[in-house]
Formats: sequence, structure tokens, C-alpha cells
Amino acid sequence: MSLIQLPPREDSVPAPKVTAQTLLDRKQAHQPITALTAYDYPTARLVDQAGIDVVLVGDSLGMAVLGYDSTLPVTMEEMLHHTRAVRRAVLVADMPFGSYHSSIGEALANATRFIKEAGAEAVKIEGGRNRAELVSTLTQSEIAVVGHIGLTPQSVHRIGYRVQGKSASAIDDLIADAQALEEAGAIAIVLECIPREAGGLITSALTIPTIGIGAGPDCDGQILVFHDLVNLTGAQPAKFVRRYADASALITEAIQHYASDVRGGAFPADAESYHLPREAGAELLAREPQKRSR
Repeated sequence: MSLIQLPPREDSVPAPKVTAQTLLDRKQAHQPITALTAYDYPTARLVDQAGIDVVLVGDSLGMAVLGYDSTLPVTMEEMLHHTRAVRRAVLVADMPFGSYHSSIGEALANATRFIKEAGAEAVKIEGGRNRAELVSTLTQSEIAVVGHIGLTPQSVHRIGYRVQGKSASAIDDLIADAQALEEAGAIAIVLECIPREAGGLITSALTIPTIGIGAGPDCDGQILVFHDLVNLTGAQPAKFVRRYADASALITEAIQHYASDVRGGAFPADAESYHLPREAGAELLAREPQKRSR
């Protein structure tokens, strides 16, 4: 959820803080929820100022900014570091692989770190009915939880990167997972890479909001990875990604132009240089003949 603490721009009016109740109200009013990932303060500032409702510090940072092949290597310390970097504008934080898998006690301790140390307002965990007890414990401990079902990237070695919920029985399982998470206290659920029909059925079965990523337009909201949105990944995008800008081309052109100007002597120019005050400059010029006469 977006915690609006940034200094407002002179031409803008500060937006009200988005809370779990705000998201629930949006669902009930059929007002779509917007969400994006962010991994650093400059990006989070832009996302926040654009009026995005939910900012997620996702473990997708492993691939988007750390160069990993999957989300699995991402550590608690890396997630805490990036969450701190954007906390003035956020947030929901992903709990990384291994941080909530061994015991509920360890999961509670790690989730508490996100709230106390990194400034998160909620944590996101992957899994369905098997995470219901954990969600309940975190909720009872005053930690807001966002669930995540469908394609769960932390399960890549078990299920791979492919569409989930492609049969009636599989959709029934997803609905049961979603309902179990809702009953346990989750404030919202991310639905990833499932058929549109499944996304609609799950959304209709819940009173809490659903946030889709590759789950069709019938979810209560949508989320994309920021780096996919603006083409900063350097990889072929998934089917569900729509690129709204080509930041990669823009940045590459700017860097090439800079290098060309440096090599050609066009940068820095006189306008980009500092100058001595007039008196100091005159004194320096007066010394030059003496230097030449030595």
C-alpha cells in the first residue's frame, strides 16, 4: 500500500494514503486497483507520484536488478535493503524463498523485520491452503498479508514457468486456496498466470481484492514488473506484459551521445564549467607572463 510521505510537487495535491480498507472499498465500488513493482527510491518516487495504488518490492528484483536467473537466490538482507530504499513511497514487500518455509516462528520473526526495520506495511507470501496457518498467525500479530497463488515463482523447480489452473479441478483448487487465505486474514491475493476465466471466478468468490498479473481483466486490479513495463529487462516479455515505453533505447541513446560528446571534446562545454571570480581570474592572468619568462 502506498504510504504518501514524499514532498508534494508544487503543481500537485497530495493523494490520500492508500490502506487495506481503501483496496476493499475499490473492489466493492468496482474501481480497478493499480499496482507496480519498485526496487529503489527514484523508481518508487515516480510510481508513487503517478498515483499507483500499491507498490510492491518484489523478489523479482533478483532478475530485474540483481542479474539472477530466478527469484530463489534472493535473500532476506537483499529484500530488506531494497525495501528500505523505497519505504518513503510504499509498500508491500515480498518475503523471499526460505524466509517463511521452515517454521511459523521464523516466518513471524522475518515478517516482523520487514515491518520494523524496513518500513513495510504488508508482506506478500506465496502459496495457498498450505499457508493459511501462517497467514492467520501473521494477521493475529498485526502484520498485514497479501497472498499469491497460481504461478508462484518460488516454486519454479516444481511447477516451472507455465500457466496454472488449466482444468476445472485445478480451478476449484485455486478457488479453495484463495478462500482459505481470505478466511485466514489476507488483505488481498495476487493471481499470477492463470486463465482469464479462472481469474474472474476467483475474484467473484472473494470479498477481498484480487490483483492480477497474467490473470485477465476481470481481477480487481493489475500489477506488472516496472522493468517490464518500460523495457529495462533486456529479455523477451511474457505474453501478459504490455510495454508502455522503451527506456532501454532511450537510455542507450543518451549514453552513446554522452560518450560521443566526451570523445569529440563537446562535453563539458564552457557553460558546464566553473569559473574563477573576476578578481581572482585577473590575478591569475597577471601571473602568466612571469611563468613564461622563467
